[in-house]
Parts: sequence; structure tokens; C-alpha cells
Amino acid sequence: MRSEEDVKKAIYTYSDSIKRICILYLKSPQDTEDIMQNVFLKYAMHDKPFETEEHRKAWLMKVAVNACRDLLKSFYRKKIALTDVIPEMAADEDSQDGYVLEAVLSLPAKYKEVIYLKYFEGYDGGEIAQITGRKLNSVYKLLDRGRDMLAQRLGGDDLE
Repeated sequence: MRSEEDVKKAIYTYSDSIKRICILYLKSPQDTEDIMQNVFLKYAMHDKPFETEEHRKAWLMKVAVNACRDLLKSFYRKKIALTDVIPEMAADEDSQDGYVLEAVLSLPAKYKEVIYLKYFEGYDGGEIAQITGRKLNSVYKLLDRGRDMLAQRLGGDDLE
């Protein structure tokens, strides 16, 4: 079990990233808060050391992604009609970033996941493949197609 200071430091450092990835998946602030609590509880109970801070962050992101996927697959979630909630994060950003974030959020789930991890969290293709459980070539193809979709939605020719 991790120390209280270690858990507090992880919450302070990574809660914003975890919240954003959960919002991308769940589109519900209430479900996001529940998943965040579960992620940091798992972190507190996880007693194996991490090699680097990047390893710690990748582990937390992977746990968050898996928890979101589990919630989305749950019987309760499938049987309850939930309305889509536009994240308040877009309003917090300046107008250009908010506009781009809204365009990313409007992408199909498989594209928005990899685009978010690449451009908002700064992961490379290999790390995204590891976090999402996809093959590296699939990640690159999803990034390519996602960028094309974003270029169409944002009215540009190329986003790279």
C-alpha cells in the first residue's frame, strides 16, 4: 500500500489527465468522478514500484481507460439511456483550444481516443498502443484517419 503523501502527489499531478480521458469516454461528469476515485484507489493499493514517472502516468492512464471501458460494457450502462454532456473543460480552454477540443470530442470513439492521447497528453504511437491495447500499425492508421476527419471538420488541409 502506498503512502498518503504518494497518493496525494499522484492525485495532484495526474487527476486532470485522468479526468480528461474519462470525459472523452464517458461524457458524464458523475461517472468520471466515480472512475477517478476507483483509479486512485487502485493506485493506492498497487504496491509494485514504477520505473519512471512516465511509467506511473501510463499505468494510471491504462487503468482509467480500462475502467471506462468496463463501465461502458456494464449491464446498467447499456440499459439506461444517458444524454451526452458536453464537457465543461471546453469552456475552460481559450476559444481556439475549446473549438479544437469540441471537434476532437465529436469524432468516433476509436479516433478521439488516439487523437487525445497523442496531441493533448503527448504520447507517441508505441505508448498509445500500449495504453489502448491496440497494435502499433492500428494506432498509426487511426491517427491518420482521425487527423483527416479533424481537417475536414476544422476546414484545414493538414493538421500535422
